[in-house]
Amino acid sequence: MTYTIVVDLVRSHLITLALVAGPLLVVALLVGLMISLLQALTQVQESTITFVPKVAIMGIAFLVGLPFFLGILVRYTTEIFRQIPTMGQ
Repeated sequence: MTYTIVVDLVRSHLITLALVAGPLLVVALLVGLMISLLQALTQVQESTITFVPKVAIMGIAFLVGLPFFLGILVRYTTEIFRQIPTMGQ
């Protein structure tokens, strides 16, 4: 396995990771920001208030984005399997 193959594999892995995890992280960030703003406005500082809505909305975002995420992961896995015969050269 050459240096260029390893670099290409790592690059494609990081791009796939960003495409799958990025939208969920953005949703978590926005929900956390909205809840923090709501807590600051109402002066209610309960830690469980942030957990339940964030988990619920993250679950909904995951279910909505699941076809997109699966498409990306299937393409990535197919590409890796296609490259396996040429990696030993």
